Amino acid sequence: MAIKLARRDDEFVETHEINVTPFIDVMLVLLIIFMVAAPLATVDVPVNLPSASVEPAPRQDKPIFVTFKADHSLAVDDETVARDDLAAALDAATGADHTQRVLLRADQALPYGEVMALMNALRNAGYTKVALVALEMRSTP
Repeated sequence: MAIKLARRDDEFVETHEINVTPFIDVMLVLLIIFMVAAPLATVDVPVNLPSASVEPAPRQDKPIFVTFKADHSLAVDDETVARDDLAAALDAATGADHTQRVLLRADQALPYGEVMALMNALRNAGYTKVALVALEMRSTP
């Protein structure tokens, strides 16, 4: 019987490190499975809804426009008004109906803070339904 006491360099050394390559492969496969299965899991429930005989809410015939020009002047519809008289001019245009939508057209050269200050003035006047108006950009094919 012989006992080996010397160690050679060409022997295999046992490593105690975890090989993460198979773990990463399994995770990528699971990721692909979940990415494919997730859209299939959302199912639309078919419902036969009853019909309603209620008429839709009437739209405004003429919207109320507040125009904020580049020279910091204001106009309600086509009439120029001072900033202090904005609430009174809006009340006259809407018949003091604070539930009507106000469309705000602001020049793009105006600073953002000034447009927000005008929106705050509209809110303080009682008009909370304020919409910003912009030009529609059409892309050419």
